[in-house]
Amino acid sequence: MNRLKKKEEGSTPPERKNSGIPKLLDDTVTGTYEDVISIIEAKIELVKIELTDKISSVAAWVILGVILIIGAAYLLTTLALLTGELMGHPFLGYLLVSMLFFSCFAFFFKFRPLLLKNMIQKILLSVHDYTK
Repeated sequence: MNRLKKKEEGSTPPERKNSGIPKLLDDTVTGTYEDVISIIEAKIELVKIELTDKISSVAAWVILGVILIIGAAYLLTTLALLTGELMGHPFLGYLLVSMLFFSCFAFFFKFRPLLLKNMIQKILLSVHDYTK
């Protein structure tokens, strides 16, 4: 009789505590989800750090390249002036240095177009330690 009274008194079934296998599954799924979110956030931060490193490396190379170009321009001007002084006319020095550059351009453009490409490719591969 007590059983009938209990059923009649409470029309809603009593709530079960989350225990056993359902609780274990819920904890596992929740923990796995949080772990995956943490891993994704860590990967994003790692990509940000690597990207910042690459950008700073490229910026440093660009600055060094500009410094090198400016230094080369002054050196070539000095060589042109020296050659012009030795030949007696300043324009002859500039003409000689210009002809040297035009002959290099013609050599790489007309006679050996793949030579420069292959040299640059080998340099870039050696920087990254790749071998062909």
